[in-house]
Amino acid sequence: MKFRPCIDIHDGKVKQIVGGALSDEASGKTNFVSEVDASFYAEMYRSRNLTGGHIILLNKAGTPEYDADLAEARLAMDTFPGGLMIGGGVTLENAESFLEMGASHVIVTSYVFKDGEIDMCRLDKLAKTIGPEHLVLDLSCRIRSDSGSSDSDKNSGSYYIVTDRWQKYTDVRLSHETLDLLAAYCDEYLIHAVDVEGKRSGIDSELITMLGSWGKKPVTYAGGVSSLEDLAKVKSLGQNRVDVTVGSALSLFGGDMELDDIVEACR
Repeated sequence: MKFRPCIDIHDGKVKQIVGGALSDEASGKTNFVSEVDASFYAEMYRSRNLTGGHIILLNKAGTPEYDADLAEARLAMDTFPGGLMIGGGVTLENAESFLEMGASHVIVTSYVFKDGEIDMCRLDKLAKTIGPEHLVLDLSCRIRSDSGSSDSDKNSGSYYIVTDRWQKYTDVRLSHETLDLLAAYCDEYLIHAVDVEGKRSGIDSELITMLGSWGKKPVTYAGGVSSLEDLAKVKSLGQNRVDVTVGSALSLFGGDMELDDIVEACR
């Protein structure tokens, strides 16, 4: 299991926002706003050789706020070229430009879904344009009842992939079959457990167990980590196959878990 660092950017600032709380109309509940720029975090990760982390641009593409996010992301990629991935507003038209900026991979969700289903044509074109080795698919998910209504009861629902800053449910269940279907088009997966993301309330054990029992490509889990004990659970339930990221609980983002302790626990 590896630790994968993160840099979330909103309104041109490094932030931590509660998962699923962000939309076009609302900025969401914010746990942390940094007083330093993204290059500070990138240098922390570079100095420890923590590759494979992700930058996420949280504003809507095409807005002044998104442009501010991108400017901040450039600072991080200039500081740690080739060491970070980037997601948020990635399309076929701009994917190569992110790689030229210094990102190792682009992270994509919304672009490859249409009307609640996977748009295999878009996915195929994107993978052929930049190469699957540069593509990460974000299959972040929330629990919904199989009848279609939102439902947080694990006993009556399944994990469904969500798009558009985690506000829109797709009709695609996150399962071994889905992971198999998409594996040829990407290098790895990034999966936020949105119902616990940013809440520091504990991990989604059921989701991690499902991901760990698959194990055919690198998968990074995000959501709810609040202690070293949680990291030990991720390692055990994920069969040491599932990498992990920590956001709001990290001391760099206002939490009480130290970066070096996390890195050591993940070894």
